[in-house]
Amino acid sequence: MATIEILGVPHAYELTAPTSYPHALVFIHGWLNSRGYWQPVISRLSVDLQCLSYDLRGFGESQSQPETDFSSAPTSVSLSSNSTDELSLPFDSLYTPAVYAQDLAALLQQLNITSAWLIGHSLGGTIALWAAAQMPDCIKGVICINAGGGIYLKEAFEQFRSAGQKFLQVRPRWLSQLPLIDLLFTRASVARPLERQWARQRVIDFVVADPEAALGALLDSTTEEEVNRLPQLVSQLQQPVYFLAGTDDKVMEPKYVRHLASFHRLFQYSGDNVIEIPDCGHLAMLEQPDVVASHIRSIVNT
Repeated sequence: MATIEILGVPHAYELTAPTSYPHALVFIHGWLNSRGYWQPVISRLSVDLQCLSYDLRGFGESQSQPETDFSSAPTSVSLSSNSTDELSLPFDSLYTPAVYAQDLAALLQQLNITSAWLIGHSLGGTIALWAAAQMPDCIKGVICINAGGGIYLKEAFEQFRSAGQKFLQVRPRWLSQLPLIDLLFTRASVARPLERQWARQRVIDFVVADPEAALGALLDSTTEEEVNRLPQLVSQLQQPVYFLAGTDDKVMEPKYVRHLASFHRLFQYSGDNVIEIPDCGHLAMLEQPDVVASHIRSIVNT
């Protein structure tokens, strides 16, 4: 593991060796996860594709708060002139997908990565979409895994946000020391039980996530404004955008993945930018790494 400071915050990352392929693959994890979940996929791709994975601010081994005073920073910043003029990046919170995308832009700049495909899981998919809008010249395409949405259902989202807050309140540090606690995480949100090593990692990431970042990322990504903004964002991206959905994903059902994908020109022209993975839940990269790696390789080599 290496660390790098992004906007005053130390971030953990891993970067594989360069290859002859001209674009790096950048992997962005989801809520309450960490970069390690990409290891099974990266191990299958890094032989001939350079892969970057990192921990989002406040998750995994990355810190949460900047060490620098940003009190004088602007409250918003316009997107690139190659993107929509109607979208802006709010800085009234540290944990919106747009601001996490700013972290990613700074990371790529510091690592001198000038051309990349973004692969994002769940919340990481939303961050990838924002980053593609912010950096149209650098980002060649996006692959969203178990990510979709764009439909705000008031009652459902209020229940989801409330449940998420309660979920975060019951995570004492000693939880990870309970015998057999990882068994609960082998089956949560997946179609087939995970190996216990990954269930154990899920427990650890759940416990160590910074409280403010965990709650902020949950609440800031599920507001009515943020959810309704996603279709507009997708519709205006010029880069190719693909979506991998688990047929048995109960967190982000395929119908919601297909809904968001339908706003992109690839869906409108051919409808083939959505790929459903049978017998797969919400953690496709752990449940079916061979299939996920194969689809990624096929897409980026198109």
